[in-house]
Amino acid sequence: METPSLSTLDEKGSVAHYITVFTQIWRSTVGKKYIMGVSGFVLVFFIFVHMMGNFQVFFPPDWINAYGQFLHQRHEVIWPFRTMLVTLLVLHIWSAISLWLENKAARPVGYVNNPAPFDTTLAARNIMLSGLIIAAFLIYHVLHYVVLLPQVNFLDNIDFRTLRDAEGRDDLYLMLLLGFSKWPIALFYVIAVGLVCLHLSHGMRAMFQSVGWNWTFGGVPHLPNLLARWGAVLFFIIYASIPIAVTCGYGRDYKEKALQRIAAQQPAAKEVAK
Repeated sequence: METPSLSTLDEKGSVAHYITVFTQIWRSTVGKKYIMGVSGFVLVFFIFVHMMGNFQVFFPPDWINAYGQFLHQRHEVIWPFRTMLVTLLVLHIWSAISLWLENKAARPVGYVNNPAPFDTTLAARNIMLSGLIIAAFLIYHVLHYVVLLPQVNFLDNIDFRTLRDAEGRDDLYLMLLLGFSKWPIALFYVIAVGLVCLHLSHGMRAMFQSVGWNWTFGGVPHLPNLLARWGAVLFFIIYASIPIAVTCGYGRDYKEKALQRIAAQQPAAKEVAK
């Protein structure tokens, strides 16, 4: 079999050609905007799916517990999906920081007399700050509800990993009730979700612009901007409603009965149940 020459490898359609194209996209400002836009689109889709899963807490406990069991039994799907999400999150953060540094380098000195920002929003002006705070929140959230680290729930070392419902499944319903039973944690989640949605209100708008979706549909001008704004509002209402509802007493009877059931194995649960 004849060995291809270097000139053949550089031809359009070859592996070397696609590597060159990808490298150019990776290094260019436009390419970084596309990377940030596409990764942002997938992350927003995950936020929507995650929101719908969590919203099941307002239905009978069997709903969200069965949903959790369904996910945990699909290791061949859930771990590749988690790997993809982490990869996209890293790419999103990398492209955002790279573009921010490029903008700073392009204008190292501010405008004279520091004039007020023109044609911008609070979300746009604080997009980097909100992004960094969101990253810190994600770390805490993963430790709280994915790793289930007892030290972060402030519940006298009640271990979420030991909580089971009547069917022997992980009791996600009880985990949510206990996780938001401390008002400082509930308040922290509401504030963090607010920052996430503030970030999304600008991020989704920029995402649409990055991929060229700034069109009029059905006579509604700038529909993507409206979708970004009201989509962020919807996300906030649904996500924030969970810690707020639990703090106001939602699910108290279920929580107390469940804690009484496990109090013999975990004496610290007696104090939480009061």
